[in-house]
Amino acid sequence: MYAIIETGGKQYKVSQGDSISVEKLSANPGDTLTFDVLFVSGENGPVIGTPVIEGAKVTAEVIEQYKDKKLTVFRYKPKKNQRRKLGHRQPYTLIRITEIKL
Repeated sequence: MYAIIETGGKQYKVSQGDSISVEKLSANPGDTLTFDVLFVSGENGPVIGTPVIEGAKVTAEVIEQYKDKKLTVFRYKPKKNQRRKLGHRQPYTLIRITEIKL
C-alpha cells in the first residue's frame, strides 16, 4: 500500500517505513506529524481524493533537521568587471512514515 501526500508545495509517494526528506517543517526530532492524503492505493483498489480523502491520514516521525549541500550561485556580467558569488544551503526535515490510515 502506498499514498501520495503534499507538503511544502510538493507531492511525495510514500509507503509505511519509508524515510523521505521534505522542505523544512517546524518540528523537533522525535515529534509526530500527520499529513492529509491525496491518493491511496489500498487492498480494495485506488482511492482518489477531491482534493484530499476524508478521514485518511499519514503519520510520520521526525528524525532530524539538516541542511543540504552548499550550492554556489555566481553572477557575472562580461566587460563590466561585475561579479557576485553567493552560496545557499536548503534546509530539510528527514521524516519516517510510521502509518498509513485509510
